Amino acid sequence: MDQYPDAVLFDRDGTLIRDVPYNGDPDKVEPMPGAREVLRALRARGVRTGVVTNQSGIGRGLLTPAQVEAVNARVDELLGPFGTWRICPHHPDDGCGCRKPAPGMVLDACARLGARPGRTYLIGDIEADVAAGLAAGVTPILVPTPVTLPDEVDRAPHTAPDLRAALAMVL
Repeated sequence: MDQYPDAVLFDRDGTLIRDVPYNGDPDKVEPMPGAREVLRALRARGVRTGVVTNQSGIGRGLLTPAQVEAVNARVDELLGPFGTWRICPHHPDDGCGCRKPAPGMVLDACARLGARPGRTYLIGDIEADVAAGLAAGVTPILVPTPVTLPDEVDRAPHTAPDLRAALAMVL
């Protein structure tokens, strides 16, 4: 089974689901193209999956933890189940070790999934995802969206045009 990675971690907003800034409404959750089939393919091969997501709306007072949980439950309903959800609720100025680009959430997700970082991928849409992956020793894959800056794409060690192409790189 070592032909497949131990785990694939995903950023939530802009990667698994369309990015609705500070979304607290489960009815606004819309999967990104290919998300269902990519997750189905990974799970069919026994690859563990998890989500690592910065949710600074909590720290900014724009969202409650219950609203974030409701949105995550809707993501699980549409795309899940995921082996772990790691959420950073902190404000960017809090200096926590979990907020991407710090590696805390990524390492915690690997530990909870029993995954070796060196055999784990992190798929995300911005440079903070890539940086968190590199800092944690996992392989990051950047899947750019219209909000991804061109220089972030240039600096990323691995890029894919969409989730399906990222899956091909992982497998």
